Amino acid sequence: MCTLQEDDDLPYEEEIIRNPYSVKCWMRYIEHKQNAQKSVLNMIYERALKELPGSYKLWYNYLRERRKQVKGKCVTDPAYEEVNNCHERALVFMHKMPRIWIDYCQLMVSQCKITRSRRTFDRALRALPITQHPRIWPLYLRFARNLPLPETAIPIYTLHFPLSFLGGLTRFTDQLGKLWCSLADYYIRSGHFEKARDVYEEAILTVVTVRDFTQVFDSFAQFEESMIAAKMETTSELGQDEEDDIDLELRLARFESLITRRPLLLNSVLLRQNPHNVHEWHKRVKLYEGQPRQIINTYTEAVQTIDPMKATGKPHTLWVSFARFYEDNEQLDDARTIFEKATKVNYKQVDDLAAVWCEYGEMELRHENYDQALRILRKATAIPARKAEYFDSSEPVQNRVYKSLKVWSMLADLEESLGTFQSTKAVYDRIIDLRIATPQIIINYAMFLEEHNYFEDSFKAYERGIALFKWPNVHDIWNTYLTKFIDRYGGKKLERVRDLFEQALDGCPAKYAKTIYLLYAKLEEEYGLARHAMAVYERATAAVEPEERHQMFNIYIKRAAEIYGVTHTRAIYQKAIEVLPDEHARDMCLRFADMESKLGEIDRARAIYSYCSQICDPRVTARFWQTWKEFEVRHGNEDTIREMLRIKRSVQATYNTQVNFMSSQMLKATTNATGTVSDLAPGQSGVDDMKLLEQKAQQLAAEAEQDKPKPKDKILFVRSDTSRSELAELAKQANPDEIDIDDDEDEDAEDGEPDEVQLEQKSVPTAVFGGLKDD
Repeated sequence: MCTLQEDDDLPYEEEIIRNPYSVKCWMRYIEHKQNAQKSVLNMIYERALKELPGSYKLWYNYLRERRKQVKGKCVTDPAYEEVNNCHERALVFMHKMPRIWIDYCQLMVSQCKITRSRRTFDRALRALPITQHPRIWPLYLRFARNLPLPETAIPIYTLHFPLSFLGGLTRFTDQLGKLWCSLADYYIRSGHFEKARDVYEEAILTVVTVRDFTQVFDSFAQFEESMIAAKMETTSELGQDEEDDIDLELRLARFESLITRRPLLLNSVLLRQNPHNVHEWHKRVKLYEGQPRQIINTYTEAVQTIDPMKATGKPHTLWVSFARFYEDNEQLDDARTIFEKATKVNYKQVDDLAAVWCEYGEMELRHENYDQALRILRKATAIPARKAEYFDSSEPVQNRVYKSLKVWSMLADLEESLGTFQSTKAVYDRIIDLRIATPQIIINYAMFLEEHNYFEDSFKAYERGIALFKWPNVHDIWNTYLTKFIDRYGGKKLERVRDLFEQALDGCPAKYAKTIYLLYAKLEEEYGLARHAMAVYERATAAVEPEERHQMFNIYIKRAAEIYGVTHTRAIYQKAIEVLPDEHARDMCLRFADMESKLGEIDRARAIYSYCSQICDPRVTARFWQTWKEFEVRHGNEDTIREMLRIKRSVQATYNTQVNFMSSQMLKATTNATGTVSDLAPGQSGVDDMKLLEQKAQQLAAEAEQDKPKPKDKILFVRSDTSRSELAELAKQANPDEIDIDDDEDEDAEDGEPDEVQLEQKSVPTAVFGGLKDD
């Protein structure tokens, strides 16, 4: 070693002696000897690596230098083997460094050593972490593509495929179908058709999305079609023999089988997506129709796979369908076994287990095993050793099903049909004690007791139900209870039934009060006192909903007129007019006034019309004003008609003022929101705000003119300059019985022709004069 040293090496040697573990010292020495002989440079690298075998910098530079030394030499030169050995020694310490592996693999490939190159690539993949594999695979695959022998390249692709799909491409699930098809296409191009078919089959059985399945299946079907077409083309060119016929038939059968399996394969994809999808399991069973063994296997797999807590749908339906399959095939023992297993499953909902018990009982009923059906339902409703609340999800459903109304209802029906009176009564009592009864259950219980002539017990059942429920759920119970009680006792226990009605009406919502009040009033009319009935009707008009008050007042008035006479209805009419909304109050006023006019109370009727006029807009309620006008024509005179017209004008002015005020408010609101009214009329920039208001006023006037009733034929028109005395004189000349009528003085001023209405006279009823007699 000393003989190779030169004088200028002495400082570097001394520095190395002082710092043998300093990479910088060694690298300065190496840089100093760059122009020295290769053997000298290699010796310095070897000395450095002996002291620092774990230095990546030294190994990397040393290996690069050794590869430069053999560059351009023949691959059979022994120097290559020395460089290979040097890389092997480096990998003892640098086996986790991908750069060292890459350089070594490239060196091996450059030497055209196929087996050693493949093994070096494999060693690199095993030594490096999977995150570094993408740096190795491109070189490895390029090496595989350049190989002359497919038999050597196939294992490389096979190795790369599972590592990249089964592992790495779990992050790229949206490309699985495309990548499966690419692998199959590689085998097809390589002439390995059976391998390609295996890839397609594996892909179909592993993809989990419908899109990937569609891509793979369509590619698979296209491959089979191309195989059939190629075979037929070859046969037509080279002739046909028996072996070719068999091969063609095999390919056709394979293609037909693939098409037939498509619904089942698609169902498998959906079940791989969600194995707890009950609906898809039912569809799978239908796909196996006509194949009993496959159906049984499918049901078995379904009930074993589905977790009831994660299920989509009703998992109990699979058990029920499974048992029904055995029942349809007359294997009742197997069906009972399925049901017994189904009752032990921990379903998510209590109702699922209840449905299983009910289906179990119905199966026995279908086969007329009535005692067995009763035994099953009694077993289902038995009190468990550990009681639990119905909605306590922390407890299994088997401990909560005893509170299922569905099971109890079926048991009650069976007991009524097959059991005894006492057993049925015990079932209903138990339902009420568990506080799971519904109003319909209460009514059914009471009706059952009534059918067996236990009337007082049936009434007690109603009362127990009333104690359980509140309004509005108790409405049907009260309605049935009161009806049955009245049918049973009539007026014999009047005070008791009155107490029941008062109890029912206490807290009764307005929505349900009408029926009970009418029933109460009917009771008083038939068995009680008329004044009590009137009091009930009076209460009803205030207790029912606002939209039902009008109808209630009509009933009240009708019954009061029938019992006491029409004169007794005056107070009812007055109250109705006060409390009802304007729409219904107008109707009441017209009926009230009509009644008074029939009784000869003309002044009363006129006062009613006058009162009602304040809520009648002439533009909207033309019918009212026409009715009043006809009334005055029959019973009034010139002054009363003029007063009616004056009131009409006053009311018209009042409503016009309200309309103008509302229009101004709307105008202000619109102006504040949009700036100006003219902005609301695009294309009419010249129309200002006042003109729009004038247009609105003209429109309202036109509507009022249309709503105005037409005068009758008997109305006469005279000139406006005719005086009052002349008008009366003309009326006498035309008809001495006619009375002058001015419909509208304003119109007289405009048209110049006031109209005159001919009035007809009727005799005044003698009852109006009381005790006076005619002279």
